Amino acid sequence: MDGSTFPIARSTLPEAAAERLRTLIIEGELAPGAKLNERELSERLGVSRTPLREAFRMLAADGLLVQLPNRGAQVVALSREDVRGAFEVMGALEGLAGELAVKRVTDADVADLRALQVQMEAAHATHDLPAYYRINRLIHDRLNTLAGNAVLEQTYRTLNARLHALRFRSNLNPAKWDQAVSEHRSMIEALAARDGAALRDLLVGHLRAKQQAVLDSMDNRDDKNLLGGRQP
Repeated sequence: MDGSTFPIARSTLPEAAAERLRTLIIEGELAPGAKLNERELSERLGVSRTPLREAFRMLAADGLLVQLPNRGAQVVALSREDVRGAFEVMGALEGLAGELAVKRVTDADVADLRALQVQMEAAHATHDLPAYYRINRLIHDRLNTLAGNAVLEQTYRTLNARLHALRFRSNLNPAKWDQAVSEHRSMIEALAARDGAALRDLLVGHLRAKQQAVLDSMDNRDDKNLLGGRQP
C-alpha cells in the first residue's frame, strides 16, 4: 500500500471503514489471500480497532473476507470453480432482470442510464479505471433495481460482491475493456427499444465474456506468480 490516509467521519465508522476496505479489495491494494494488518489499517483509515473489526465482520458477511480464529482476517481468494459458478448464476439473474426491466422502465430512466453511459465512456477515454468501474456498477445496479424483484436484486448483489476485485482487474486488458464499453451501449439501446429478448441476450453474453476475461486474468496472475513477477 502507498501509505495514503483516508480519514473517516466518526458518525458512520464501521460502515465507512467497510466501504473503504471494499474499495481497496476491488482495486487490488488488498490482494486475494492477503492477511489484514489491523494496526496498519487502523492508522490508514483513521479509526480505532473496534469499528475496524466491525467492518471486518460486515465484509465477512458479504463474502469478501474470511475471519480465522486467533489468526485475524484475510481477503477471500476464489477458485476458478467459484468464479464459473457465480457467473453462471449471475448471467441467468441479469438476463431475467433485463426482461423484467423493459416492462417497468420509463423514458426518464433511459435518460439517466444514457447519462451514466456518457460518464462511463469519459472515464474509459481517460483510462480512469476506478471511476469507470464505479459507474459501471451503478448501471448494472440500476438495471437490477428496475426489474422490481427484491430477491433477484439481493442475490445478484451478494454474488457480485465477491467478484468485484476480479472483474475490476479484467479491464486491464484494453481490447476486452473496449468490448465491454461497446456492449453497454447496445444494452441501453435495447432497453430504450423495450426489447426484452435482445436485452436478455446482451446481458447474458456480457456476463459470459466477463467470465472469460476474469478467468484469463486469473491465469495471467498465476503465471506471474509462478515466474516470481509482480502483479500490476
